[in-house]
Amino acid sequence: MPADIWDRFEAIEECYEFMLAYAAQGLANDEGSESGRQIRKFLRRAVEALGGLAESCAAAVREEGRPQQDPFAAFLAVLDRDALDSLAAIELVLAQPAISSQLIDNLNASMHLRALLTDLFLLGEVFRTRRAAANQTHGVLRGADTSLQT
Repeated sequence: MPADIWDRFEAIEECYEFMLAYAAQGLANDEGSESGRQIRKFLRRAVEALGGLAESCAAAVREEGRPQQDPFAAFLAVLDRDALDSLAAIELVLAQPAISSQLIDNLNASMHLRALLTDLFLLGEVFRTRRAAANQTHGVLRGADTSLQT
């Protein structure tokens, strides 16, 4: 699994976590505070991570040699829609001259963003489970090879 996927997941999750803290501060705008300066940075990083997210995941799945009719194909279409919807919402917020805590609280509550996060949690767990199973299988095979050599 390419590190790119995990970096994208992390950037989006970190942005969401920062937004939760930002929303709780009750700021009228993003000027004059450290967290105000950081909110746009986190949002831009999430925008970068969202661009091509489904395609990156599809490439990772292809690297595993998964067939096209695999359940991944249908789920990656869902991920793509959720990523595009979340991207539109984040870009709308970034386009505002002032980013208040209330605005970020509303973004946090967006069903689009929540769906995306759930997609990432699900897909991350699927990838981790598959990697663990593959590692276990390779370990068993290596162990079997070693036992045959003795």
